[in-house]
Amino acid sequence: MGGSHTTSIQYSNIDLKIEKWKEFELQELFEIKYGVNLKLINLTQSTGSQAINFVSRTSGNNGVVAKVLPVEGIEPQEAGLISVASGGSVLSTFYQDEPFYSGRDLYILKEKVPMSKLTKLFLCIVLKKNAYRYAYGRQANKTLKNIIVKVSVDSKGVIDDKYITNFMSKLQYSDMI
Repeated sequence: MGGSHTTSIQYSNIDLKIEKWKEFELQELFEIKYGVNLKLINLTQSTGSQAINFVSRTSGNNGVVAKVLPVEGIEPQEAGLISVASGGSVLSTFYQDEPFYSGRDLYILKEKVPMSKLTKLFLCIVLKKNAYRYAYGRQANKTLKNIIVKVSVDSKGVIDDKYITNFMSKLQYSDMI
């Protein structure tokens, strides 16, 4: 079985060039902080125009389990962050388009260097692929920061936001993101 070994992977007519990708611990890319730890039972649910998403550790509906009225004295998390469940549906990971409140066992990721929405969505997918490590009730609260993600980098070894954004924008249905 001669021939050369290559690590290039073709996807949707795009050469991913994974031989140029680099591994990062999650904490190298993001500030990782525990959410506000609110309990939905103590909040007022609402569908009105002032309602704010309540994100919990569920795997469905982008993590949003309800919309609630603003909580006096507690600012919602800003839009554009990533939510990650460390318990419940462990590593249910979502990009949050709108401001939100967070329930228990939920971590919030804020990028250390600017990233496009599409790059953050790509990293959500990569991070979710680690969920198998947390079967049988294991939680990610102590190990989340050390999870390894592999991602395309530029010549300086920094995440190649332009390349990832370009790749993601070429995927089928990307125009709906």
